[in-house]
Amino acid sequence: MTTLLPRIMRALEQFHATHPWDHNAHYHRWMLRQLPRRFNSALDVGSGSGDLARLLASRAGAVHGIDVDPTIVDRARGLTDPAAPVTFTVGDALKEVPPGPYDVITCVATIHHMPFSDALTCFRHHLAPGGTLIVVGVYRPQSLSDYLIDTVAIPANVAMAWIKNKGRKTPRPASMTAPTRPATMTFADVVRDTRQALPGARLHRRLFWRYTLVWRRRPGRLRDRGGRSGQRGSGQCAGR
Repeated sequence: MTTLLPRIMRALEQFHATHPWDHNAHYHRWMLRQLPRRFNSALDVGSGSGDLARLLASRAGAVHGIDVDPTIVDRARGLTDPAAPVTFTVGDALKEVPPGPYDVITCVATIHHMPFSDALTCFRHHLAPGGTLIVVGVYRPQSLSDYLIDTVAIPANVAMAWIKNKGRKTPRPASMTAPTRPATMTFADVVRDTRQALPGARLHRRLFWRYTLVWRRRPGRLRDRGGRSGQRGSGQCAGR
C-alpha cells in the first residue's frame, strides 16, 4: 500500500489540476459550527484570499487576516467589500499580529509553515479568555491508519471534484493560488506537541488529508504560560 499510494496520489494530483476544488474551504462551514453566533473579534492566520475571514465577518464585529504573501493579501483586499468589517495585513503571524486579544483565532493549512509549538504558544497568548482557537492542518502520513484514511479520501476527492466542477475542466480558484509546502509532522507529532502547549485540545484526523484542532480557553484573566498577566495589545509572541 505504501508503494502504490504515491502513484495514485500523483494521478490524483493530475486530475485535481484540471478539476480543482478547495479542500480547505470544505471545512469552513464546520468551523463556523464550532463558534458562537456572535463574537467581537477574530484573527485569521494565513488568511490567503480571505474566504474564511469574510465568513467570520458575518458573525464578528471585526476580523483581521494576516498572511506573509503580499500578492494573496492584495487579492484578498480586492475581493472584500470595503464596507465589511475585515482588514488584511502582510506579516509574520508569530511577530506581527495586530493587537488583541481575539475571541476567535483560526488557522487553515498554514501552521505547518511555522514552528508548530511556537505557533500554538503564540495563538494561546493572543486568545481572549473564553475564546476559541481552531486549526485545520495537514500532516505527513506515517501509520497504517493514516494510509487507510488517505485511501478512503481518494474516491471521495474525485467525486467531490467532479460534482463541484460539474465534470468540466476549470481554472484554480483564487483561494488555491497561494504558495504551499508539504507537511513534515506526522499526526502523532501534532498530538504530542499540542498536548504540551494546549492541554485539553480536541484533535481529529479528517478526510482530504486534514486534521482539526479545537481549543477553548477558560474564562478568566488573560495569562501567559509562565503565569504572568498577558499584556493586551503587545502584538509580539517571539520568545514566549
